[in-house]
Order: sequence, then structure tokens, then C-alpha cells
Amino acid sequence: MSKLRMGIIGVGGIAQSRHIPAYKKLADSVSVEAVSDINRSTAEAAAEKFNIQGVYNDYRDMFPHVDAVTICTPNKFHAEISIAALKAGLHVFCEKPMAMTPDECRAMIDAAEESGKVLAIAYHYRFMKDSRAAKRFITANEIGEPIVARARAIRRRKVPGWGVFTNKELQGGGSLIDYGCHFLDLSLWLLGNPRPVEVSGTAYNKLSRIPGEVNQWGDFDRENFDVDDHVTAYIKFDNGASMLFETSWSANVKSDEESLSISGETGGVDLFPLHINQMKHGMLLNSGADWIPGDDDPGLPQAENFVNSCLGLEELIVKPEEAMAVSEIVDAIYKSSETRQSITLK
Repeated sequence: MSKLRMGIIGVGGIAQSRHIPAYKKLADSVSVEAVSDINRSTAEAAAEKFNIQGVYNDYRDMFPHVDAVTICTPNKFHAEISIAALKAGLHVFCEKPMAMTPDECRAMIDAAEESGKVLAIAYHYRFMKDSRAAKRFITANEIGEPIVARARAIRRRKVPGWGVFTNKELQGGGSLIDYGCHFLDLSLWLLGNPRPVEVSGTAYNKLSRIPGEVNQWGDFDRENFDVDDHVTAYIKFDNGASMLFETSWSANVKSDEESLSISGETGGVDLFPLHINQMKHGMLLNSGADWIPGDDDPGLPQAENFVNSCLGLEELIVKPEEAMAVSEIVDAIYKSSETRQSITLK
């Protein structure tokens, strides 16, 4: 196979703003052949916009005409569609989070192993230039063994007022499963993917329920808002490393913040922006990067890695087992919050 035939399942905002444009830029190695959406008019509009020939009401009908699918549906359907596609002999690229529960993640991995096809999850923060540079520093032992991670993914009064982001039945949760999962994944990757063994967390559902409060990202149903809008957690790993974590859609803070700090035995890495903090020659040294190579759009290298993995040209960067570890932590945080006890992971 010299060129991958791609189908898109769910052609809402993320499909049209990130995935389809990225595949179009990789036209020498992938072609988008078909789209499917529960809303026929949405699928037809996307097909016309991007000059895509196939439009299907039932995503299964596209399977004979493609080699791979990209799944951009609500979280509830990730596992069902991924497993169906894998069993049909197709490669699968699924939006984050991997699924609603760790059990669904395991079923997806089992289906991928049985089919021998590629299963990738869209944790695009790994493909950001700063993130990839930080990984190179850590891999080169510039900070010694990573010990502590501090991650914050905080938005000030920005609950998504569109789509189904606040629908617990379809999404499984709110700010944690939608936004914070990116920083859990990035942290695990930079730490070297240690196994999480204990999680203590609290999920709040208060700020977004207050009548009349400001929200910068549109209107939503405050009275029936039943997902988390602010989450904190402390996570321990099997290698002795630990993580302090916080995420929010609605925090009462001065400004939005996306930050990740990894402290190692001999130095540290901070994101975003990238800074290296070291102790050398009897001095404390801090350094930044004047220029980092790579594409400013992480969606492009992400798509390229998936396509090339399907074509047998390179190794998958976001492996499904790693994405499942994120879902295990997310699930444990929710359970810890409900029981008000720490959760031990096997």
C-alpha cells in the first residue's frame, strides 16, 4: 500500500479544523475518501467543503471503501466504532479520550491486537514543538531521573457552550476527561510512562452552576450542568515518581494557564514555554530555546505519524496502552472524588 484511503466518522469542529486539513496536506500518502455523520447535512457540507466523494449515513457502509478511519464522535461511541472498524480490518485513529472507561479501552486494544491493525489516540500535545524538545532533553539525561511532575490546564470561565461537551451521558465527564486528559498524557510521556499505582482526587461541580456568571465560550444549561468544571489530583507511580495535577474550565484565576514542570534528580524542564533548569559547575543555570524546529500545528505531525505507522514507515508515538493509562487515571480521579478516598490501581 503506497497511499492510505481515509474515512472520517463524525465531521464536527475538530474533524474540519484539524484532522481533514492535516490529511489534505499529506496528499502524497493519504486521501480522504469518505465522511459519515449522524447529521446527514453536516456530512454533505463537509464533503463539499473538502471535495470528498463518499458520504454515508451509516459509518459501516464506508468500511469497504477505506483502509483507515478517523473517529471524531462523542466519547460514548469511541469504543463501539473503533472495535467495529478494527474487526473490519481497518486502522483506527480515535480522538481523545480513548474511551469512557478503562474496560472499553482494553476491549479496543484487544480488537487491535486480534486484527493486527494500528490503533492510535489523538493526544496532540505530545506533537507540539516544545513538548518534543522537552522529551529530547529528558531522553538525553539532561535532568537525570524524572521525579515530580506539576501540571496545570486552567481556563478562566471558558465552559464550551457548543456541541456535547457538557453532556455527561455522551462524554463521561467535563473538564478532566475533555481538557485535563491532554496534560495527564503529556506528563506520563515525559516521565517515561511509569505505571500509576495510587490516585487521590477531587472533582468539583459548583462554579458553572451559579446563575448569571460570565462564560466566555457561549451559553450552556447551568441548571442541569452535571459534569466537572474543576479538578485536582495527586498521583503516585510505581517507580516512586509523583504528580500534582489541576484542570478547570471555570477557574477564578487571573488568566488561563497551561503549564507543565518536570523536576529530575539533576535538573528540570518547564513547559509552556520551554525552559531547562540545571545545576552545573557550581551554578544554577536556566536556559530557553531561541528556535525550535518543527511545525507550529501539532495536528500535522500527529496525522503524519498515524499515516506512516499504517504504511509501516515509522513507529506509533501515542501507543494505545499509554492512552489507556490516562483513562485509568481519569476513572480513578472520579472514583476518588465520589468515595473521598484514594484509589489503588493494580
